[in-house]
Amino acid sequence: MASPRRRISSGSPFEKTAGYSRAVVQGDWCFVSGTTGYDYRTMTMPETVEEQTRNCLKTIAAALADAGFSLNDVVRNHYYVTDAAFADRVFPILGETFGDIRPAATMVVCDLIRAEMLIEIEVTAFKG
Repeated sequence: MASPRRRISSGSPFEKTAGYSRAVVQGDWCFVSGTTGYDYRTMTMPETVEEQTRNCLKTIAAALADAGFSLNDVVRNHYYVTDAAFADRVFPILGETFGDIRPAATMVVCDLIRAEMLIEIEVTAFKG
């Protein structure tokens, strides 16, 4: 019998407006939606890609914890940045967070839906 699907919310108003969950747990898997650098307590966006990256990771870690997972369970990351030059600025932060975990990862340079968004991070975690 399949395990029930659980939806995790970060409390962002975007979730209801856009019709998504911060994360979805299905069995041993947790899929965390693309997460931007908003500080959801204040609904403000930091100006630097470094601060936005730290906020993304904090939001992702909280969603994983709510789902019963941790950053150590992450097996796949997708990074979306608006400027290729940001890669060298965020790699040290990502290395601090995922250096010993070493998930599979992809970084793409693209536009994001709002000009103030400089990075978006999406992760998949597995506990099996």
